[in-house]
Amino acid sequence: MSTAVTHDILAFDELVDGAARRVDIGGLPVAVVRIGDEVFAIKDECSHQDVALSGGEVWCAEREIECPRHGSTFSLIDGAALVLPATQPVPVYPVEVVDGRVLVSVVTEEQE
Repeated sequence: MSTAVTHDILAFDELVDGAARRVDIGGLPVAVVRIGDEVFAIKDECSHQDVALSGGEVWCAEREIECPRHGSTFSLIDGAALVLPATQPVPVYPVEVVDGRVLVSVVTEEQE
């Protein structure tokens, strides 16, 4: 069985507009990206190789992030791989900003 758990990860003002920041949510690496008043959360790992996406360039108008190693880009909206060599999507996570705090929901598998 899986359950979504919401995590309060940092203050909105700690995020730099147009940049990614790596956070660890219970052992899960997540790249948190601020574009204006919007915040996105995507697994901080390229699906092509084990490379942190948070080290890549953010394409604000396109709502995309680029892998710094081979140039694959991923949608911050749905995680789709948009440019080769990556062909597989990367998970994205729901984000809310409440009272100036960034909340990210991740699904965890519960052991029975």
